[in-house]
Amino acid sequence: MQALLGIDIGTSGCKALLIGTDGAVIAAETATYPLSQPRPGWTEQDPELWINGARQAVARAVARAPAVEILCIGLSGQMHGLTPLGADHRVLRPAILWNDQRNGAECAAITEAAGGLEGLLAATNNRMLIGYTGGKILWMQGHEPDLFARMTLMLNPKDYLRLRLTGEVASEVSDASGTGLFDVRRRQWATGLIETAGIDPDLLPPVFESQQITGRVSAAGASLFGLPKGVPVAGGGGDSVIQTIGSGVIGPGELQTTIGTAGILAAALDAPQDNPDGKLQVFCNVAADKWHCMGVSLNAGGAMGWYRDTLCADAPSFETLAAEAAESPAGARGLLFLPYLNGERCPHPDPSARGAFIGLTARHRRADLTRALMEGVVHAFADMHALMRPMGIDGRVIKASGGGARSALWRQIQADMFGCDVVTTEGAAEGAAFGAALVAGLAVGVWPDAATAAQSCRALTRERPDPQTAAVHTRAHAIYRGLYPALSDSFAALNDALFDR
Repeated sequence: MQALLGIDIGTSGCKALLIGTDGAVIAAETATYPLSQPRPGWTEQDPELWINGARQAVARAVARAPAVEILCIGLSGQMHGLTPLGADHRVLRPAILWNDQRNGAECAAITEAAGGLEGLLAATNNRMLIGYTGGKILWMQGHEPDLFARMTLMLNPKDYLRLRLTGEVASEVSDASGTGLFDVRRRQWATGLIETAGIDPDLLPPVFESQQITGRVSAAGASLFGLPKGVPVAGGGGDSVIQTIGSGVIGPGELQTTIGTAGILAAALDAPQDNPDGKLQVFCNVAADKWHCMGVSLNAGGAMGWYRDTLCADAPSFETLAAEAAESPAGARGLLFLPYLNGERCPHPDPSARGAFIGLTARHRRADLTRALMEGVVHAFADMHALMRPMGIDGRVIKASGGGARSALWRQIQADMFGCDVVTTEGAAEGAAFGAALVAGLAVGVWPDAATAAQSCRALTRERPDPQTAAVHTRAHAIYRGLYPALSDSFAALNDALFDR
């Protein structure tokens, strides 16, 4: 049997996935690993954890289907991470991850060097958001000059896996878009911005289209990962981008929501439309003739995890909490939740933003709090969609993914709030690894184009909007949209170091 292998370097673990040439899942395995938070707002990871995780996940997946012939390997991974390498491609320090908040001053400096937000958007069509790789490079230059002086190369997480697997230095257009240093309109490095920011362009890897073959499993890679030498490795994609094709989202009218640790609303674009205020992220798609528009909230399933671990003494399962929440009516009896527990990115790029339950009364019970939290995550999606509508991005169907998509209630809330059907698709539960496997298939001609590959994502479940909830959600969302503007000054004041003693 012929198969395609997708490997995804996630924040909490690595997934290896084998699919057939019909898109059916053959085997999937995950190996978990920790992350480090050495200071408030910092998140780091030892890249060797990714390699060990990939070795374990691949070995387990292949052991479940030992007779398969792997045609191609596709890679995916957490975006925006900085993996600094020195001579002989040795790792110089733990990788600085996507959700790290330390580089605000450096992001501002790059924006200023570009001539302000308008100049930056002209160069890249994106803000230099906190957490983007470009700001991390300048942070390392300013705060760890000795290590920075030894750095000869910067790679994103999945591209470090590629290096260890093939010996090749390469990235691809979707992950490069997330550095904040990439001209997404022209699908190439923004050389003028890079030089203006004082970054040596030789630190950045060559960039390919996602469907291009970027190398083959080397002898060392074959020994390390237990894979046949010579298997081609496709460019792949950053997780937030590649999982859209993994959910079957490639055409007009299709939206993808992802409720993982973060929350993502995404759509494919036929052209690189302007991003007027930079609140959205417009990246290159893994399809060479398309682009990708998304809004990213830093708080989605992670907010539910915080809520359970902090406020629920009996530590119930997520399924138990969702079942309780289903007993609370739409609108949670007049209770709203702002999900900004780790600051926010879209639609409010504000690291000082805070979470809040608004409207608590003595009559509210845990079911209402849980439902308000779940609705708050979807209100954040609706906020993002309001920014997308002027681009002509409508929502005739939502394809839901991530761990939150397992909840029928969370899917129903999306259907009710957006007024359209919400479906889950075959393979989407496997996350970015499924998209990586599809891209691997495109690289070796299993499918002629991305639209055909996306047809492998067959619908499994469907929730339809309940018109009886429309008035409640419309009114609640109008109130929700007014809360951040009313509270943002208070959030900034509460961020004073005085309160962190």
